[in-house]
Amino acid sequence: MPPTTASTGSRPRRGEGQWALGYREPLNKNEENKKNDDGLNVQQRIIDIYSKAGFDSIDPADLRGRFRWLGLYTQRAPGIEGGKTAVLEPEELDDRYFMLRVRIDGGQLSVAQLRAIADISTTYARDTADITDRQNVQLHWIRIEDVPAIWEKLEAVGLSTMEACGDTPRVIMGCPVAGVDENEIIDATPQIRQIHDEYIGSPLFSNLPRKFKTTISGCSAFCTNHEIDDVALAGVVGPDGAPGFDLFVGGGLSTNPMFAQRLGAFVRPDQVSDVWAGVAGIFRDYGYRRLRHRARIKFLIKDWGAAKFREVLEKEYLGYALPDGPEIDMREGQQRDHIGVHRQRDGRNYVGFAARVGRIPGTGLARIADIAEEHGSDRIRTTADQKLVILDVADDRVDSIVSTLEAEDLRVRPSVFRRQTMACTGIEFCKLAIVETKDRGAELIDELERRLPDFPEPVTINLNGCPNSCARIQVADIGLKGQLVTDADGDQVEGFQVHLGGGMGLNPAFGRKVRGLKTTAAELPDYVERVLRRFLEQKDEGETFAAWAARAEDGDLK
Repeated sequence: MPPTTASTGSRPRRGEGQWALGYREPLNKNEENKKNDDGLNVQQRIIDIYSKAGFDSIDPADLRGRFRWLGLYTQRAPGIEGGKTAVLEPEELDDRYFMLRVRIDGGQLSVAQLRAIADISTTYARDTADITDRQNVQLHWIRIEDVPAIWEKLEAVGLSTMEACGDTPRVIMGCPVAGVDENEIIDATPQIRQIHDEYIGSPLFSNLPRKFKTTISGCSAFCTNHEIDDVALAGVVGPDGAPGFDLFVGGGLSTNPMFAQRLGAFVRPDQVSDVWAGVAGIFRDYGYRRLRHRARIKFLIKDWGAAKFREVLEKEYLGYALPDGPEIDMREGQQRDHIGVHRQRDGRNYVGFAARVGRIPGTGLARIADIAEEHGSDRIRTTADQKLVILDVADDRVDSIVSTLEAEDLRVRPSVFRRQTMACTGIEFCKLAIVETKDRGAELIDELERRLPDFPEPVTINLNGCPNSCARIQVADIGLKGQLVTDADGDQVEGFQVHLGGGMGLNPAFGRKVRGLKTTAAELPDYVERVLRRFLEQKDEGETFAAWAARAEDGDLK
């Protein structure tokens, strides 16, 4: 529903480019490209032209812009060091291959769907696959010539890459154990499906100011991280005792992190689709389009405040008022990742397990599909922590599936470090990255397991290859932001700026930065071991790493 008035507060300067205030003329190249042609239209050109004529036939405006609407990014050309990331032009960084992101709304996969992704990986992507912290799967080394065949394989099992990237509503995150968890507040699967079916791929929201991230979950552990999404609906018991959702808007990390603001409204399950479309509509119409770095919805709600945002939502987009609602019921020390063996409400079990930093080859995905099927399951789930879950395992098959997964190095009972370490794509494939992350994260896990085999605390370690925080560095206990640093010999080498004590939950906080606190990549295991040992030496009874890091002396954090 379009806005009916523009009198919702002080008139911003024309330069913000807000459509609702009559400013429709594009103010940068990205906006001009979107006005010239909807990103959704590139799909047919890929099928009819580019896949037949090859990489050199691709219009640059499609290659580095509209391709994202179909989940395609050019990957980084091999051999370009991190110091060149911000220096070279896009065409100099581009490889002739693509990253392809498969969107998995709610993290829900069948055996057939997982097998299809595995087959695409082994046939077209050199056996690569990464489980992301947004429940997607990313493949690499994709040729443009193969994209139509890949789409056909995905569509045959009900999957797609539609709006997996771009200035669009990206994957809708949901609890991986929705509908089966004994402690669930509400199963949000119907709401996720409704929004997907009504709005994903629709021109109504295919031209947003920037990306738009959604989570809708009734998980009592709040596993989809509602605190850091553009729009989030989190399960809560309403004023009349019926379950519904608490509404949050404006979360996001990157170089200007903000936690989402609670609007104080209770949303019934049957209202979720309308409310989601209203929030997306506000972003489309009132979002800032002049500067890309200010085009996320978090900047709009920061300027407006939650009360004004709710007023505009209700009056201009919904046409009715939402009732005030209770806050979500969060508890201290909740593990959000669903790792391990847990009882389902139907008496069966779900089994969550960890690969190394989310990297599993296509052959590994095929093996997981086989293991699930062999143990009577047709439901596999991805999580917001680069993990996987198999549902519907009978009691008498639990021991077998656990031992089989563990034999494949898929840990159902992982160490703290296997369980709690995440890494983004890194310089191997990403054009924004400055340092390597995936292999380094896996090596860090091995080193810490060797050096601190009985480490007892659930400390999170997140590695990111650049400042954009795809791996959520600001809300990790130990967040590592990739950059070039100077080593003892005075040479520029790969390293990390360190953020300490970030987290979400009852006491959300962004990690503390200590002046000069950096480490080279080579010294990373030594640094992490050192700071973890100091934590164990100095912590009070029951004190978390985040609480200790907030009070520790600067010298103890170095």
